[in-house]
Amino acid sequence: MTPRRVVIASANAGKLAEMRAWLGPLGLSVAAQNDWGIAAAAETGLSFVENAIIKARHAARATELPALADDSGLEVDALDGAPGIYSARFAGGGGDQANIAKLLQQLAGVAEGRRQARFRCVLAYLRHAEDPSPLICQGTWEGVILSAPRGRHGFGYDPVFRPIDSTRSAAELPPEEKNRVSHRAQAMRRLVEELRQRG
Repeated sequence: MTPRRVVIASANAGKLAEMRAWLGPLGLSVAAQNDWGIAAAAETGLSFVENAIIKARHAARATELPALADDSGLEVDALDGAPGIYSARFAGGGGDQANIAKLLQQLAGVAEGRRQARFRCVLAYLRHAEDPSPLICQGTWEGVILSAPRGRHGFGYDPVFRPIDSTRSAAELPPEEKNRVSHRAQAMRRLVEELRQRG
């Protein structure tokens, strides 16, 4: 039987590799939206859920295939949940290093015991562009923000995020370990369970 196809609303190579590893055993053939030359959707939602649905609907409409999108980011309690949905563009440009620098600047003087944070991932799976009931799965990874970056693995805020049950930053964890326990891994595990139940 030809595997069913699903389009991933992302051009992030690391994210695509993770999703292929999770979805392949379900008989799903996974492709990226940029394989069709589709531009990224404008993330105009006010929450991770809204943005994930916007991105999945955009990809499903353009390809006429089921689509999966994630929206994820860092929530810092001392910053009232910021950077949140703006995590990737927190510093307004300059990439990961600029975002980390701004985060550490805003947390300067905040005591170690008040630097709680979490990574949050929301996945939205749509069977078709007009799917009225998207499948939504979430995962969170609790931790604290370090005072300086540590480690060379991962991406984003990983160098300054220490999981609550670890002495190492997320960027110091081997990729295979991170991919077992991260927010995205938790959300993908739930998605796979739901898709298996749906058959």
